[in-house]
Amino acid sequence: MNSPAPELSIVIPAYNEERRLPETLRRVRAYLEARRADAEVIVVDDGSRDGTAALLEARRGEFPGLRLVSNGVNRGKGYSVRHGMLEARGRIVLFTDADLSAPIEEADKLLAAMRDHEVAIGSRGVDRGLIEVHQSPLRELAGIVFNFLVRAITGLRFVDTQCGFKAFLREPSRIIFEQQRIERFGFDPEILFLAKRHGLRAVEIPVRWAHDPQTKVNMVRDSLRMFGEVLSIRWNWMLGRYPKTLQ
Repeated sequence: MNSPAPELSIVIPAYNEERRLPETLRRVRAYLEARRADAEVIVVDDGSRDGTAALLEARRGEFPGLRLVSNGVNRGKGYSVRHGMLEARGRIVLFTDADLSAPIEEADKLLAAMRDHEVAIGSRGVDRGLIEVHQSPLRELAGIVFNFLVRAITGLRFVDTQCGFKAFLREPSRIIFEQQRIERFGFDPEILFLAKRHGLRAVEIPVRWAHDPQTKVNMVRDSLRMFGEVLSIRWNWMLGRYPKTLQ
């Protein structure tokens, strides 16, 4: 017999995160226990070459609700988030980065916003005073330029599309992830574009955030790829690849 669906699913994409995951899981579990939350935690292993999968298998017995989902091979963060979101069973699904750059406690803000929105996204740009550890000036400048391009190309008006901390009402948002095509770091503008296209109410919430110098985003290589991916959003829309209803 299937167990009842939880209220909350937390999705964590992970690629070679053997070193960071123990502390991340400890903090997530403490957060859920303190709030007596009815939740599941889905870690999506994106073809890790270290001991990420073995670590998660070992922790499942001591962490109720912990699930391991595997991509088999490395596909990218966007694919991992999509995989986890479609596997999730909770009424609300939140995805967060494995380094918890936005502390998991900030989820309270996003969950509160779900009372009258279908999508709530964490933001570093709405209140920059909440940034505890900044990126380098060059990275911050690159982020500002990227956001300008996202606005110009997609028509989105968010200050920060790239913060890896977003929550969705699962049922109305499912079409977003079924239509998502971008598999790597440029997926955030696509899912927000799709949310707008499908009439979902989205709100941008300022959250505390601290840059992790061990970030896997290569500023030059990935910025160029992300620019191309943002252009592909407009192209996909023009070609009718984001229909209002699934074919």
